[in-house]
Amino acid sequence: MTPPTPAQTLIVRHARVLALDDAGHDWADADIVIHGGHIAAIGPGAAAAWAGPVDRSIDAQGLLAMPGLINAHFHSPGNFMKGSLEGMPLELFMLYEVPPLASSATGDEAIAQADRLTYVRTLLGAVEMLRRGITTVHDDAYHVPLVTTGGLDAMLQAYADAGIRATVAIDQPNIVEYDKYPFLRELLPPDEIARMDAAPLQNEAELLAAYGHLIDRWHGAAGGRLRAAVSCSAPQRVTPSYFRALSALSRAHDLPFNIHILETRLQRVLGQEVFGESLVKYVHRLGLLDERMMVIHAIWVDDEDIALLAASGCTVAHNPVCNLRLGSGIMPWRKLTDAGVPLCLGTDEMNTDDTTNLWAVAKLAGMIHSLADADSARWPQAREVLHAATRGGARAIRREGELGQLKVGCVADLCLIDLDTHAFTPLNDLQRQLVYCESGSSVRMTMVAGRIVCENGQVNTIDERALRAEARALNASLQAAAASQSGDAERLAPYYRAMLARAQAIAIG
Repeated sequence: MTPPTPAQTLIVRHARVLALDDAGHDWADADIVIHGGHIAAIGPGAAAAWAGPVDRSIDAQGLLAMPGLINAHFHSPGNFMKGSLEGMPLELFMLYEVPPLASSATGDEAIAQADRLTYVRTLLGAVEMLRRGITTVHDDAYHVPLVTTGGLDAMLQAYADAGIRATVAIDQPNIVEYDKYPFLRELLPPDEIARMDAAPLQNEAELLAAYGHLIDRWHGAAGGRLRAAVSCSAPQRVTPSYFRALSALSRAHDLPFNIHILETRLQRVLGQEVFGESLVKYVHRLGLLDERMMVIHAIWVDDEDIALLAASGCTVAHNPVCNLRLGSGIMPWRKLTDAGVPLCLGTDEMNTDDTTNLWAVAKLAGMIHSLADADSARWPQAREVLHAATRGGARAIRREGELGQLKVGCVADLCLIDLDTHAFTPLNDLQRQLVYCESGSSVRMTMVAGRIVCENGQVNTIDERALRAEARALNASLQAAAASQSGDAERLAPYYRAMLARAQAIAIG
């Protein structure tokens, strides 16, 4: 059957409905009427009260209807790197993730192949998410080594074709590699400094021009499914001038602003040694910490940092699988929530999480904080974790009140989950079992803006088999380039390890 367009009317009948709305509705048997891509009516008997025509009626007996999950932090350029690296500290890992000495593609054929690679790898991640009931992704996309309009168009077109909702930023530093870290320049030999000085780097004007293209062409495209965001990657990776320009862009268009802050211990040392203050305080001192910011990780924050985050109105993105994989540490969940900082959840990327499975992220978020606090009353509760995976993500991308819950007027982004599976047998507590038992395998339907994009395990917007075959072929062609970049990483790694060792010896309080 051809998937319904947003102008059509669908009715989900006799589902158990977990609305995750302010009223806490959890109906044992209810209907959802979807018209024009939005929820027109919801609750027991809603179908019988609907007087208009119906294009499709879905019998949802035995199924749970709930809001689609929101993957609030993701880097799609890592989509081909699942399982490619062992765990290692972020500063070493980034030598492979964003090779500092990578060169640009040249020639029409090479550029076209690079754009096709971007399209396929983006689409591959989108399909994996839709299968698991993830209806929205917030992609903080980096570009190696340079941002191009062709690469941006390929990425956004992939999200348009997949049928997922996507908010996309350009995560691109504009300072030389060794200036992003403490001690590195003095540790590197002259020949490595020269290589880094010669590496491709875009200036502020070039990056803002790329944002102009992203916003003009894609912000609000695909019926509003696609939106722009901004990103400085991290405060230490950009010039203050560019940082301020991004903040102005965020304010002018009300765009989410992505910023990685205090992900690792070394970044805490960087603040002390280079900035003379924590990176949170640095951003606050610049006057740029505000409610549009999504602060990513926030692991090595102190109480003063947390107070500043809370006062700003920003959201913090929690990525516990990535944090564990890289040994970065444990974000202070309860301290942040006690201060009033809203949280969302992300998978980060497929070379640190190795999947796009937000269900696994939710489970770990519910458990890992037991290692950081002896008081079990302060551990995250299942309802809080579900909130972070849905409404927290909606807030982070400036869509609060539209996404992340099921109520009249909200966009119809939802999933249907089979309750006749081992995850829910026997059913003792729905929200706990969603967090601790479900893996995404019970998802039977995913709907975005009233359009069914995945049903019975099949994404119906693209040919999945052909996509996987092309992904394998493209990945095979990348091996020579990957080997060269790996050689650079292995040559540079001893200097980065020396930097980490030096930072480890510095007290941070």
